[in-house]
Amino acid sequence: MQRLVDHTLAVTKESVKAVTYESLNNVVRLINGVSALLLTILPGKSTILEGIHGWELRPTFRGPRLPQWMENGASSFNQFIHELSIDSDTSSSVDYSSSEEEEYTDSNICPPSPLSQSSRVSRARSLSRRNRHWINWVRYIISWLLFPIKFMLGIPLYLYALGTGSRVSRTSESFQSSHVQARKRLQTLRDHVVQRATDRRRGVVEDLHLAIEITIEAVFEFVDKAAHCLLSPIGTLKKVVKWFCSYNSGHEDVPSVGSGVSVPVDTLAESDPTPRERKTGFNSLNTDARTCQDVITELGYPYEALRVVTDDGYVLLLERIPRRDARKVVYLQHGVFDSSMGWVSNGVVGSPAFAAYDQGYDVFLGNFRGLVSREHVDKNISSRQYWKYSINEHGTHDIPAMIEKIHKTKVTELKNSQKAVEEESNNDQPYKLCAICHSLGGAAILMYVLTRRIEEKPHRLSRLILLSPAGFHHDSNPVFTMMEYLFLLLSPLLAPFVSAFYIPTRFFRMLLNKLARDFHNLPAVGGLVQTLISYGVGGDSSNWVGVLGLPHYNMNDMPAVSFRVALHLAQIKHSRKFIMFDYGSAAANMEAYGSPKPLDLGEYYSLIDIPVDLVAGRKDKVIRPSMVRKHYKLMKDAGVEVSYNEFEYAHLDFTFSHHEELLAYVMSRLLLVGASMKQQPGQRSLKLRRKEGEASSN
Repeated sequence: MQRLVDHTLAVTKESVKAVTYESLNNVVRLINGVSALLLTILPGKSTILEGIHGWELRPTFRGPRLPQWMENGASSFNQFIHELSIDSDTSSSVDYSSSEEEEYTDSNICPPSPLSQSSRVSRARSLSRRNRHWINWVRYIISWLLFPIKFMLGIPLYLYALGTGSRVSRTSESFQSSHVQARKRLQTLRDHVVQRATDRRRGVVEDLHLAIEITIEAVFEFVDKAAHCLLSPIGTLKKVVKWFCSYNSGHEDVPSVGSGVSVPVDTLAESDPTPRERKTGFNSLNTDARTCQDVITELGYPYEALRVVTDDGYVLLLERIPRRDARKVVYLQHGVFDSSMGWVSNGVVGSPAFAAYDQGYDVFLGNFRGLVSREHVDKNISSRQYWKYSINEHGTHDIPAMIEKIHKTKVTELKNSQKAVEEESNNDQPYKLCAICHSLGGAAILMYVLTRRIEEKPHRLSRLILLSPAGFHHDSNPVFTMMEYLFLLLSPLLAPFVSAFYIPTRFFRMLLNKLARDFHNLPAVGGLVQTLISYGVGGDSSNWVGVLGLPHYNMNDMPAVSFRVALHLAQIKHSRKFIMFDYGSAAANMEAYGSPKPLDLGEYYSLIDIPVDLVAGRKDKVIRPSMVRKHYKLMKDAGVEVSYNEFEYAHLDFTFSHHEELLAYVMSRLLLVGASMKQQPGQRSLKLRRKEGEASSN
């Protein structure tokens, strides 16, 4: 009777699974098909989809082994991982057997998705339940038929075993056990490397598959146990009595071994540099929350984290790939909705940070204020008070604090060098510092240099390399123009209610993190999202969907934009000038700048006393080449040593692309920082310029 019940439940369970799986898959195919249909209708997708390489309209329910933002062999480390694994299509055709050799084939180096693992186990379990009875009978009959042969061959083997003793048996068993353990250790190590180096998150569709399977398994397991209890009441009563007795005896459950893996770690820039154990367990939500530190250390590079506190109390993270004895330093600063992850996201070969380090530079990666975690010295700071900053604070508080931290760190480290001590007698800066900045970071670094020169303070920089820098935006598409007027019109009404633009809850941030995986698994859906985002940014063909898949867009934290930063960008676009933030009244501006209007930084480009390299993208629709050429023209007219170059890049390609031409150009610019930093004599301060202006007007 029990066999009949097991057989019936197994067949019913597999039928329910098949129906639900096919229903969900058909819904997903329908969504993907509708997205593909919309893509064929929407205009301009041929150019917009240039940022997505190799996309197709066929959905895949198994995610890529390598993350989208580390594909095409950009990283030698990822190439190594790729060589360890095989393609998902070929791995699915491997014939799984029970032999030990086949258990450790390369097809298992990259473990399949939790869905495929659990479904195989479930199917094998159901098959064994259905066929256990018949298999036992077949084995019983065959064993009796072969008993005479087994008996005749067993006699000499038995005599041989008596002569050699049990020592050989024990040695063989121990050797086999150690061999299996070595294989398991190797497999665990490979799995750990693959798990840490690739994107193992599950998408929403994969979660639905897994949730359905877990639910069906739980329901049928409950029904199966209930049926067994009803069919064997005596055994059920014995189990209840045994459980009751063990509970009264005070038996405690022993925690299961292997719930977590102890990994020795060594994080630099800490008071105690000795390695310690860090417990890493299974992430039930399967989200990708890797940090810049994880990417750097997994690729074999050194890492150091520096805590920087600004003048107004914001806590910033300055990350570093350290070369402590290097006297060539590069500082990389990200743009809007970005972090230091952008400079390392393409792996070893395609990332500017690793390229600079390989050229002998001490690399520092800056992070602006504006993370959802809201790090501040005042732990009780309100959300509205935290987000009360504009681009002014990026250029006059964030960058000065990070560069001063770099200066103090390098001076302290180079004090042990005899050559550095000799140079310090003539110069208080025994190193050369070059800055590479993208988008908003370019506008902020220009603001930093100009305000430091106006205040007659050292900026400590030797060269600027600005990749599609912000600052001028009046030549833009109609979408940006409409957003500008709408934002300026509604800003007085929105300011009391909106402090920043970000996803406020962990649930929706987790949802975005998982949807980014689905956008890759369902290419038509990803292409539709890419197209819609590109329409919103004027047709820019950057890989916006790939950027959404970056780990810093996770459920715990993600970059955000304050309301004032967005308002500042709208003011810059509306005024057609590179101005500082307009506080809205002459009195407030007078208190901040000493003039009723905000400073026009373009008028002070003559104060720039270091070489500047401007780079624009011909496909960039966010900051068009004409706007970068506006910087170039003003600097050239002001006598600044400036160069200009263009590449066939969109806006995000400057940090997320792995083309060698840009890296070669940037590295060639860095190599020019060999001469001593030139200081132009007789630079005039702001007060002197104002007096001269007043005298000329009178």
